[in-house]
Amino acid sequence: MTNDSDALVNDPNGGVPRLLEIMRRLRDPDTGCPWDVEQDFASIAPYTIEEAYEVADAIERKDWADLEGELGDLLLQTVYHTQMGEESGLFSFDSVTRAISDKMVARHPHVFGDESRDKSADQQTRDWEKIKAAERAAKAERGTLEGVAIGLPALLRAVKLQKRAARVGFDWPSTDQVVDKIVEESRELAEARESLSQVEVEEEFGDLLFVIANLARHLKVDPEAALRAANAKFTMRFNAVEAKLAERGKTPEQSDLAEMDALWEEVKIEQRNSD
Repeated sequence: MTNDSDALVNDPNGGVPRLLEIMRRLRDPDTGCPWDVEQDFASIAPYTIEEAYEVADAIERKDWADLEGELGDLLLQTVYHTQMGEESGLFSFDSVTRAISDKMVARHPHVFGDESRDKSADQQTRDWEKIKAAERAAKAERGTLEGVAIGLPALLRAVKLQKRAARVGFDWPSTDQVVDKIVEESRELAEARESLSQVEVEEEFGDLLFVIANLARHLKVDPEAALRAANAKFTMRFNAVEAKLAERGKTPEQSDLAEMDALWEEVKIEQRNSD
């Protein structure tokens, strides 16, 4: 068995069976890696989330060679969890792939069944939501907000919670009302910040972010993607400001806000002209 295992582990064309065997060997309590053997679902979950973000980062940078490696890292996370599931008698790689395959077939009757493909993307989205609602009902998820994963990034979870609530009519009908609420929440926070405790300030700020996420939903904007893009733009512009300071023989610490702000405006104009 060891010889067969070694042959598979070292076979560059071994594909998924090779990866599964590598993970099985890493988790072997007698001969595996001590660190890997000690891990459990909870300890590996942060790495899974991190790898998903690194996939998104490679896509954002359009670094396709890096994306290949990051997708491999993300696949390893699935293999890791399924190996632990198999050891615990909970599930296996085969059962996981079977479940997702069954779900995709069931959710796409217009591709794998006899439903017509002649419908708009909006209609397909509505049909998709109906199918998901039926799946939740089968799981006895009766509450409107049940099943929205707690571990999602906060902005993404806010949007998903709001979408669920909107389905049952709990939503502002107008984007203008959302904007008005943002103005109101912002003013209240600014005016009361000196009289509130830090815990209360955090709560009020959370309320403001929640309404901003609602505005993103009304505008059909992915707030996570929008914030990632804003982070990237800020990084690019600040790096350019640092470069301009370096040309003057300065660091940011040796400058002041007025100088850096003027350079920031220069960078913005230069970037707009180059677009």
